[in-house]
Amino acid sequence: MTELRTLKVALLGCGNVGSQVARILLEDAGMLADRAGARLELSGIAVRNLDAPRDVELPHELFTTDAETLVKGADLVIELMGGIEPARTLILTAMRNGACVVTGNKALLAQDGPTLHEEADKAGVQLSYEAAVAGAIPILRPIRDSLSGDRITRVLGIVNGTTNFILDQMDSTGAQFADALAEAQRLGYAEADPTADVEGHDAASKAAILASLSFHTRFALEDVYCEGISSVSAADIAAAKDAGFVIKLLAIAEELEDTGGNTGVSVRVHPTLLPREHPMAAVRGAFNAVFIEAENAGELMFYGQGAGGTPTASAVMGDLVSAARSIVLDCPGRTETTTGQVPALPIGAAMTSYYIGLDVADQPGVLARIAQLFAEHGVSIEIMRQTIHRDAGSKVESAELRIVTHRAREAALAATVEAVKGLDVINSVTSVLRVEGV
Repeated sequence: MTELRTLKVALLGCGNVGSQVARILLEDAGMLADRAGARLELSGIAVRNLDAPRDVELPHELFTTDAETLVKGADLVIELMGGIEPARTLILTAMRNGACVVTGNKALLAQDGPTLHEEADKAGVQLSYEAAVAGAIPILRPIRDSLSGDRITRVLGIVNGTTNFILDQMDSTGAQFADALAEAQRLGYAEADPTADVEGHDAASKAAILASLSFHTRFALEDVYCEGISSVSAADIAAAKDAGFVIKLLAIAEELEDTGGNTGVSVRVHPTLLPREHPMAAVRGAFNAVFIEAENAGELMFYGQGAGGTPTASAVMGDLVSAARSIVLDCPGRTETTTGQVPALPIGAAMTSYYIGLDVADQPGVLARIAQLFAEHGVSIEIMRQTIHRDAGSKVESAELRIVTHRAREAALAATVEAVKGLDVINSVTSVLRVEGV
């Protein structure tokens, strides 16, 4: 029997995910060697604090604070430190020294992915990052490999478990945003500072990665329009439920034509109403899902745990075995297939529908004036519902209108809302949310 070669693996970071990766490397060494075609030897774990408590008990001699020396002596480097620096410098050092890199660093990939890919190509090594989007769900490899012979037209993703848990709590219990967030923090789904999650920044980083792979163009974080969920109220959730919708924070990337007939890609993250019969509407708690529309494959949905130490470690290990096999076979695989530069379109070019809540004066001609204004802006109304409000003396004071439009350009929809605000019969615009899947 041919003696298996040994590949040295350097691990950068030993937090929730890193400690599980180290455990798997040590406990499942035999299985991993069979699948990779080489022994994967954990040569060291770079950390900031040697004495910090770990989720898993690991040999103390593996730990070091000298990350640079560790990566220079490795065949494979796993970066799970997070943040931009020193992760970026260490990844570049590893690749320039001939090591394949596995990372889960979505913020770095969204900010500086093109540079990292260029360096990987130049060095002839593999850069893999399945764990950067949707945790354990195998989504990036299917987009890159399984669908490489197809044409993806649209991607919808619930890619942040924290926000999905919060919105699900609000939908299922009627809780206010602040209470649902507090519960997410109590259960460990949300950080003490939840800004990156609730303001959509985490999902936006993942949207840039999904768009880059789906449309074979390198998109960065600045190409993504981003809105979070902090302004979503219990009243919004209740109104959506009454109308047959559920609110989700969606990452959306879709190919479309702008007003000049030029093809581009709209990449956006924002709260979105989905019909309750849509497959994505059933994604509960902290789970993630990605829904893909392709010309030939049709509709595909990938669902699973989007975070957590062991699920995310599973994605890391899949990348590691693949990278190890590429070294053994001396044929580094491509981790992206950029073939052109399709422009990122501004939010105004996106095609969507609006849900608009209005508090209006209850008097003759109001509905006609609103409908006429919509028509003047080229926006048609699909659904209009009216609820009358009365005071204690049963005198009619105002009415609440809930309008769902047909699909139109974002710019036209936004202009319509602004024009509606100027009508003297409008007391207030109570809610404006985008709608997909209708």
